[in-house]
Amino acid sequence: MPFDRASGLLLHITSLPSNGGIGNLGPAAYAFADFLAAGKQRLWQVLPLGPTGYGNSPYAALSAFAGNPLLISLENLAERGWIDRERLTKLPAPSNKVDFDAVVETKTPLLEEAARNFLQKHDTATWARYEAYTHTNWTWLEHYALYAVLRKRFSGAAWNTWPEELARRDPQALDKLRNEHADDIAVQQILQFAFDEQWSALRAYCTQRGIKLIGDIAIFVNYDSADVWARPEIFELDENLAPIRVAGVPPDYFSATGQRWGNPLYKWDGMRENGFAWWIDRMRRAHYLYDIIRLDHFRGFEAYWAIPVANDTAEHGEWIKAPGYELFESIGRALGELPFIAEDLGFITPEVDALRQHFRLPGMAILQFGFGSRKAHDYLPHRYVKNSVVYTGTHDNNTTQGWWDEEASKAEKAAAKSYLGATRQSFVWDMVRALETSVADTCIVPVQDLLSLPTAARMNMPSRAAGNWTWRCLPNALTPQIAAKLGELAEVSDRDQPTAQS
Repeated sequence: MPFDRASGLLLHITSLPSNGGIGNLGPAAYAFADFLAAGKQRLWQVLPLGPTGYGNSPYAALSAFAGNPLLISLENLAERGWIDRERLTKLPAPSNKVDFDAVVETKTPLLEEAARNFLQKHDTATWARYEAYTHTNWTWLEHYALYAVLRKRFSGAAWNTWPEELARRDPQALDKLRNEHADDIAVQQILQFAFDEQWSALRAYCTQRGIKLIGDIAIFVNYDSADVWARPEIFELDENLAPIRVAGVPPDYFSATGQRWGNPLYKWDGMRENGFAWWIDRMRRAHYLYDIIRLDHFRGFEAYWAIPVANDTAEHGEWIKAPGYELFESIGRALGELPFIAEDLGFITPEVDALRQHFRLPGMAILQFGFGSRKAHDYLPHRYVKNSVVYTGTHDNNTTQGWWDEEASKAEKAAAKSYLGATRQSFVWDMVRALETSVADTCIVPVQDLLSLPTAARMNMPSRAAGNWTWRCLPNALTPQIAAKLGELAEVSDRDQPTAQS
């Protein structure tokens, strides 16, 4: 659906300058919402919120439904009496990088301690909310809790390496697990309850300030996830529960050998037979969490790149048609017209455009891509259309300063200077201004670009297995002066106030 004219910022929760080694849903999140409001920004985009495994990628989460417990604010839990505040005094102060291993080691025991305290001693009203939460989320919550308990029991090993009776979810084995580890399972469910309570409170705070939250939905799920373990029948797995083919994209701008993501592919025929129930549940959950839902790798809903599992790269595969029209029609019948953004970057065909336009979904444009050749001019503001979402760059791009310093060719720099009237000192904000003043309804800028940060602040480098997702914004980096500058630009470009359609 078309959106109201607005602008906003991209900053994942992990990047907030919170205490404890990683950004969380505590005071720093509320301070960032205040910064957005002061800058007359009405959108906050985050990356997927699920619990992460190897590589710490939010796009390879351990669940398509659960929240990442590491994003829970321990300060908030202390305020509610779940844990003694003295237990938090040794948590690290904010820094410019997330050390995920250290965070897991120091924060997870405290989170579980708080959940056990709540389990043993709780007030009636909060316990009633918890019970209502478990009832509302029954389709995924226990599956995830069982998976999380088993994953911890087997030292983080993937579910397909567990004893066969557990890998194959033998009912007697699961009943035994429920009986012997009832408190551990409850702890995992309580942490999900705590995450949802904190997220809902933050979302309400943003709503009061006229800010909408944009959430990101990865099209595929991780093989080592509660989703594949709980529902193997909806994925392309062989008799040993191993993937037959995996997802990715062929060679493109980001990689000469393509991107072999390794996600198992869906059995779309089986999903069709039960009315795409799993997808409807997933989108219901996303609609609960977010005001606007960004569909990552939208082209995969029209056709997806299937790579034989034995291939080490994504160079050799085939395009397989997906039932995008049927899927979105089923979602619409069940949930109504949802506020989707289609991430339609990369190799896009007329069929992908037709699918997006049929459902009136805004596509995306990246300004960094616009200066390479005449063909690239589709990414320049004079080619934008109203129903679109435009960025200087995304989490997969270099920062704009880093792109200029290390990636842009002489020809691209000359074209950018000609187009933007840019100088070496101001070109990042010139890029921001070009987006804000364009006809596109939605404009999103990564926080790194507000600060003109170099490549070291990049969030992700596709195809690099480690070292991604660690960047954090330092305390006090987002100053009142930057907010004022944003606010002036939002006001003059008519992005500061909602219109009747919002």
